[in-house]
Amino acid sequence: MDKSLMDLTPAPYFAEIAQGPDTGQAHWATTEDGIRIRVGHWLPPEDTAAKGTVLIFPGRTEYIEKYGPAALEFGARGYATLAIDWRGQGLADRMLPDSRLGHVDDFDDFQKDVAATVKLAKQLHLPEPWFLLGHSMGGAIGLRALMEGLPVRACAFSAPMWGILIPPALKPIARLLGSLAPGLGLGGKRVPTTTVGHYVETAPFKNNTLTNDPAMYQLMIDQLREQPALVLGGPTINWLTQGLKECESLANRPSPPLPCITFLGRQEQIVNSAAVQDRMARWPGGELDLIDPAQHEIVMEAPEIRARAFDKMTRLFDQYR
Repeated sequence: MDKSLMDLTPAPYFAEIAQGPDTGQAHWATTEDGIRIRVGHWLPPEDTAAKGTVLIFPGRTEYIEKYGPAALEFGARGYATLAIDWRGQGLADRMLPDSRLGHVDDFDDFQKDVAATVKLAKQLHLPEPWFLLGHSMGGAIGLRALMEGLPVRACAFSAPMWGILIPPALKPIARLLGSLAPGLGLGGKRVPTTTVGHYVETAPFKNNTLTNDPAMYQLMIDQLREQPALVLGGPTINWLTQGLKECESLANRPSPPLPCITFLGRQEQIVNSAAVQDRMARWPGGELDLIDPAQHEIVMEAPEIRARAFDKMTRLFDQYR
C-alpha cells in the first residue's frame, strides 16, 4: 500500500445524514499550528471516469455532511468532491471553551487549514485537475488562497463573503467594538445580534434568509438534530472584526488570473452584494450569474436552480481539464 495512505487517520463521517455518494469518507488533518480539522471526500460512481476534483470551501457554521447533495450533483457530472470542516466548526477543533461560539484568532489562520487540506488531498491522490467552489465565508478564504497559489485551474463562488452585510448606521459601532474588545477582554464574546444556537434551529422556514426550498431547509435542521456536535452558533466579536478586515484587504487586491463564475441570489441578505458585484466587474473574463428567485444558499435552492448552477460550474470546469 502507498505509504502516504497508510499515514492517514480516518475521521467520523455521518453518511446517514449526508445523503451523498456511497463513496464518502473523512480523515483528520493537522495544521502547522497544531489544530485538528476534518476533511471529507466523495468519488464519482465506479463506472464513471473522474474528470477532476472540486474542492469545496464551506461557509461559517457549516460542516462536511451539508455538502453530500452537492457531491451527488458533481459526481453525476463526473467530478470527485472534497469538503472541509474549518477550525472552529464541524468536528474540527473548536477555538473556545464554549464550543458554540464561532471564533477565529486571525482570518489568515484559515490558510493553514487550506494548506493541510491540500496536503491531504495529494496523499489521497484525488483526481486531477482540481477546481474550487467557495461558499460564503469559504469564498473569502478561497479568494485569498487563489491569490496565494491554490493549485486549481478554474473557480466558482456561491454568495462569497467579499463583504459582510451590516447596516450603514451600525458599521462605526462594529468598528469601535472591534477595536475596544481585545483590550476589554470581549473578543471572545458573541456578537449581540446573533443566536446561541445554529440559525436553522431558531428561525422558522418562513422568512428565513438562507433558501426558498423547504426540503433543503429541513435537511439542514434534520442533520443538526441527528448530530448536535456539528452545531455552531453566532460569531464572536473577534471573528467579525477579523472578517471585516479580511474583506477590506481582499478588496484592495486584483482578481487572480483564473476562469471564474460567481452565483449570487437577488434575495441575498447575508453577504454584501455590492462587494460581490464590484469584484466580478474587476475579474477579467469572470461571469456573475444573478439568480432570481434565490437567497444565500444557491446550491441548496430549488431543484431547477441547483441544476442550473451545477451545470454552469461543470461546463466551465470541463473547459480546463
